[in-house]
Amino acid sequence: MKKLALALVASATLAGQAMAADMAVKAARPAPAPIAVANWTGCYISGGGGYGLWNQETTQFDDTVVPRTRLLDGYTIGGRGWFGTAQGGCDYQFGIGSWQVVVGAFGDYDFADMSGTFVQPIGNRTGGEKLSSSWAAGGRIGVLITPQLLTYFSGGYTESKFDQINLHGLNAVADQYLPGRTYTGWFLGSGYEYALSFLPGLYWKTEYRFAELDTERLVARNLIGNTLTGDSWDSRKYVHTVRSQLVWRFNFGGAPLVAKY
Repeated sequence: MKKLALALVASATLAGQAMAADMAVKAARPAPAPIAVANWTGCYISGGGGYGLWNQETTQFDDTVVPRTRLLDGYTIGGRGWFGTAQGGCDYQFGIGSWQVVVGAFGDYDFADMSGTFVQPIGNRTGGEKLSSSWAAGGRIGVLITPQLLTYFSGGYTESKFDQINLHGLNAVADQYLPGRTYTGWFLGSGYEYALSFLPGLYWKTEYRFAELDTERLVARNLIGNTLTGDSWDSRKYVHTVRSQLVWRFNFGGAPLVAKY
């Protein structure tokens, strides 16, 4: 009996030690999987649209005398409307200290319907004026606020096409016209771009852009006979646009960046 009691005590002691050992050693938790974040190095295409307005500083001249004589001090007119846009470009991401910087180059084309009314105060004529297309080429530089969110500034060269203006008087019959012209100039912009999480490679971009275009001389002609009327205008144009685009980025910089813990 005494031997049986000793055996039971020994068994209980060994079982308790085994249980304590099991409780002291916990199974190691697996390390969380690295989180893939956007890699901004690579090329992209995008498409979208926006809204814009333009205005111009216009001065009328008499061309029948030499030198041409100003008939009217400068006055401001303009127009507004919608446009569609397509863009392509490439970016490169690199680090400066604790900052992640993105630089890139791009080109885009806008097809537009931004319309207004051209006014000829002397002669009481008016006509529709429309910005029908434009293109731009330039670069941008920005910093990553988060791995998915880029804020940037852009700038470069641009051209805008304004269509022919048919001028009509009080009888609403067009009898004169101003030929269409392409205006050249520069632009500055500011915007943000965000990597959408539900589809790798898809981004959303919104940008405000201001363009200042060089002064062009518009010479009026008669619709019948295409002869000069003796009037001309110096026009300097400014364009403001806000554009939003979906961006498809096909990286050549390798696998997505991996967030560190």
